[in-house]
Amino acid sequence: MVNSEQNNIVFYNSSPLGRLGGAGIYIHIPFCKQACHYCDFHFSTSLKKKEEMVLALAKEIELRSKSITHHPSPITESIETIYFGGGTPSILEISDLKFLIDEVYRNYKVVENPEITVEANPDDLSNEIIRQLADSPVNRLSIGIQSFFEDDLQLMNRAHNAEEAKKCLEIATQHFDNISIDLIYGIPNMSNEKWLENIQTALSFGIPHISSYALTVEPKTALHTFIQKGIIPQPDDEVAAAHFQILVDKLSENGFIHYELSNFGKEHYFSKNNSSYWLGKKYIGIGPSAHSYDGQNRGWNVSNNALYIKSIQENKLPIETETLTKTDRYNEYIMTGLRTIWGVSLERVEREFGERYLLYLLDQSKKYIQSEHLVLTGDKLTTTKKGKFLSDGIASDLFLLNLE
Repeated sequence: MVNSEQNNIVFYNSSPLGRLGGAGIYIHIPFCKQACHYCDFHFSTSLKKKEEMVLALAKEIELRSKSITHHPSPITESIETIYFGGGTPSILEISDLKFLIDEVYRNYKVVENPEITVEANPDDLSNEIIRQLADSPVNRLSIGIQSFFEDDLQLMNRAHNAEEAKKCLEIATQHFDNISIDLIYGIPNMSNEKWLENIQTALSFGIPHISSYALTVEPKTALHTFIQKGIIPQPDDEVAAAHFQILVDKLSENGFIHYELSNFGKEHYFSKNNSSYWLGKKYIGIGPSAHSYDGQNRGWNVSNNALYIKSIQENKLPIETETLTKTDRYNEYIMTGLRTIWGVSLERVEREFGERYLLYLLDQSKKYIQSEHLVLTGDKLTTTKKGKFLSDGIASDLFLLNLE
């Protein structure tokens, strides 16, 4: 059994403190075996530049630790989380993952027992690979199951099949304590009964964390094209809402805490990496298309593998940046806060943004409190069970266009 560090998030007045002042590093691995029909993330199905990319990622880790001429600013806080996302990080060799983790340790202060997560697809997780991962510094797996049904996986053009989905969890749970899986609901022609069976199958493996998302039709994806041509029916919002409620009820019955709109964890198993985003902590994004945030500025790398590698080889950071206005930061806080169990703190709104923002928030939220989509308890404004599925829409109605 891997020596896995649980996510020790401390709660105080309904807020997770974790280690104050910590930061995270996200490393984007822009390769996939094949393109999922619904995905609009940046990736390539060609692995020709994989070795060059790994070296470029390592060099960016070093460059970002030393540069003082760019925004977002270099991170001086200790690193609490290292997250390999994608794309498909499990497409790399274990030695590549270790090499990049070593580069983080070489260039940054890292806390004792950081959360180190690797996103993985079931078809990559053989018995031997899982054993090697368990012997590495990696202590958390995030596995892209999406569904345990063959027809769903084929519709989404996933690289794995239903048997591989179950087999990898049988093996992974023997070696890792801290595992999250992804599931997608609202898939066309998926009945409530079928969705419930998906959830029950996941629960049968004793997984302590589940991230679940409604199937979303993004522009310029294969799914969007198939729907336009009438090959696949348009996902139904009412079906997705029903699936969401089934998910919430079933996971609640089984001891999961619904701590963010799309995330459910057993106690001590919340994603520390994701929680840091929602709580406004700093993070560095390494790799093409990766985003960074230092509390005031946001940056994003070029979404082109060849241009990214060329720039890094020339010791240039291929990053564009923007400085967030006070209104931008207020809107982001409202959006992320209402998605979580920690809600929006009125005291924080007044302290960080001023009385005008607070009065605007209180005025705009009245109708949602009256309709029982929001509830104000003491200092905290949170979504109710009724309002949770609609939290993004409610948040957008509380946004300010400009108050500066």
